[in-house]
Amino acid sequence: MTTALLLFIVLLLLRVPIAFVLGLTTIIYIIASGNLGLMSTAPQRLYSGLESYGLLAIPLFMLAGELMNSGGITKRLIDFAKTFIGHFRGGLAYVNVVANMLLASIIGSATAQIAMMSRIMVPSMEKEGYSKEFSAATTASAGLLGPIIPPSMLFIIYGVGSGASIGSMFMAGVLPGILLALAFIILIAYTGMKQKWPTQKRATVSLMGTSFIKVIPALLVPIIIIAGILSGAFTPTESAAIACVVALIVGFFFYKELDFKKIPSVMINTAISTATITMLIAMANLFGWMLSFEQVPQTLANWMTSLTENPLVFLLIINIFLLFVGMFMDGIAALIILVPIFTPIIATYGIDPIHFGVIICINLAIGVLTPPVGAGLYIASSLGKVKLEALIKAIWPFLIASLAALAVITYWPDMVLWLPSILK
Repeated sequence: MTTALLLFIVLLLLRVPIAFVLGLTTIIYIIASGNLGLMSTAPQRLYSGLESYGLLAIPLFMLAGELMNSGGITKRLIDFAKTFIGHFRGGLAYVNVVANMLLASIIGSATAQIAMMSRIMVPSMEKEGYSKEFSAATTASAGLLGPIIPPSMLFIIYGVGSGASIGSMFMAGVLPGILLALAFIILIAYTGMKQKWPTQKRATVSLMGTSFIKVIPALLVPIIIIAGILSGAFTPTESAAIACVVALIVGFFFYKELDFKKIPSVMINTAISTATITMLIAMANLFGWMLSFEQVPQTLANWMTSLTENPLVFLLIINIFLLFVGMFMDGIAALIILVPIFTPIIATYGIDPIHFGVIICINLAIGVLTPPVGAGLYIASSLGKVKLEALIKAIWPFLIASLAALAVITYWPDMVLWLPSILK
C-alpha cells in the first residue's frame, strides 16, 4: 500500500492526468501486494462505477450546454445581464457574476463554465479598462457557481454515491449559490470604490424591455428544469433530456443560430467531455475499491471520530481536510472516493446528508481554483492569456470571500435545508 501511495503522489506532482494516476496506482498496488486475483475483478469494478441511472444526467446536461452555446442562448443571457446592471460602477464585473449564475443553471461544471466565459468576458472586461488579471480572476471565481447552482454534476455524483435525493441536492444548492454570488458582488463593489472605477450610462427602458423579451426563450431552459423537478413531473435525469430538447427548439426556431451544420461539432464536443468524465468516474471507483480492500475508510473514520465528539469541531476538521484534498485532486475523483468514507461518519454526528453534500461539493469546487493542481486556474490563465503567478495573486480575495461563504453555509444548516424542506 505504501508503494502505491508514493506512486500516487509522484504522478500527481508530475501532473499526469488524474484518471491515469488513479488507474495506475491501483494496478501497481495489485501487483505489489501479490493479490493478482484482483486483476480479473478490476474490469468489473470499472464497469460497475458507471452503472447508475443518475449518471445519465451528466452527458445530457453537457449536451444541453453545447446546444445553448451554439444556439445563441449564452450570448442572450450575457447581453441581458449587461443591459440591466452594466451601468453600475464595476458593471461588467457584476455582469460576469450574474451571467455565470444564469449559466450555472444549465452547465453544472466549474471547469466548463470557466473555459467558456474566459473566452467571452476576459477580452470584454479588458476593453472596458479592467486589468487582465482581475478580469481572469473574476471569471474564474464566478465559475465556481457552476457546480453549486442546480443542476450540478457534483450534486449528481454525490447523490448517486450517498443515496441522497438528487432533486433535494439541487434545491439545497440554490441559496448557497446566491450567497456565494453575493460575496463576490460585495468584493467587486469594495474594489470598485477603492479603485474609483468609472460608471457607465444606464440603458434606456425600451432597451431593457427589448433585452428582456429576447432572453425569455433562453430562460425557458433553467425554468423548465427547476419547475419540472419541483413539481415531480420528471426526475433530474429526465429534466436533462428535456433541457436538451428545449435548447434545440430555442436555438433552431427562436434565435435561428443553430443549424444542422453545427450538430456534428456539438455531438463531438459532448462525446469528448462525457468520455473524460466517465473515465475519471470509472478510475476513481477502481481506486476507491483499492482503499476499501485495505480498510482505509474504516481507519480514517476511527481516527476522525477519535479527535472530537463535537459536530461543530468535526465540520471544521472536515472543511480543512477537504480544502487540502481539493488542492491536489480533481473534485469528481475526490467525491467518488470520499463519499463512501464520510457517509457513515456523518450519521454518528447527526449531520444531515444533504447539508454535508453541499459542504463537500463547495469545498471541492473551491479546489478548482487552488494551486498546485487547480484546473480552473490553468484554464483561466491559458484562455485569458494571463501569467499564472499574476492570476494566483489576483484570485486570493475571491478565495477568501468563498471561504467566508463556506463558513456561513457550514454553521447555518437551515440556509441549505430550508428550501428542500418546504418544497418536499
